[in-house]
Amino acid sequence: MFDFTAVVPYLPQLFRGLLSTIGVSFSSIALGLVLGWLICLGRVRSGFWISKICAVYVSFFRGTPLLVQLILVFYALPSVGISFPPVVAAVVALTLNTSAFQAEILRAGFRMLPEGQSEAARDLGMSPLQILLFIQIPQVLRSMLPALTNETLDIIKNSALVSAVAVHELMRTAQTLASTTYRPLEFFVVAGLLYLLVTLLTARAGRWLESRMRMV
Repeated sequence: MFDFTAVVPYLPQLFRGLLSTIGVSFSSIALGLVLGWLICLGRVRSGFWISKICAVYVSFFRGTPLLVQLILVFYALPSVGISFPPVVAAVVALTLNTSAFQAEILRAGFRMLPEGQSEAARDLGMSPLQILLFIQIPQVLRSMLPALTNETLDIIKNSALVSAVAVHELMRTAQTLASTTYRPLEFFVVAGLLYLLVTLLTARAGRWLESRMRMV
């Protein structure tokens, strides 16, 4: 029988796990956006070899499971002398993963730009860097913001996998409490509701930002 009162004494621990989930997720999204831009520009504005290297990167991180990537970062890298604490390893793996998806989202935005726009801007005396910063990037962000918001939601949900590398985020906290109290249903339901709350607030923030950018 479901008994929510069994969870109440452990809510502070669940909220601490939720804060860890939020920190890991949004740190990864922010870093992934920076790396994603670099990869995107490597594919659309660079030479043949750089473009191919970026394409291989994207294919690998989009084509392999996130859990495998987490295990490789946490367990395989120490064998070559590179080791990270669990939280850092989780952020690194999520960043590498989301940067590949964000790069493709941004590249799709570049492909939607009107033909001849760059030539017109150059005729007005703008440099390639000015065209990129003041014309192309704002348009790409504005048009692809819904897709970037969806990627953020996916990372928040996929962050549950970082429990596999001993990060005490929301899911691992729920697993620990469920095993010690023998109340798995209650703790996993509450954890699911907390994930839902964060994703709903994030989606709402994305819609608000989208409406603000349309006004600019």
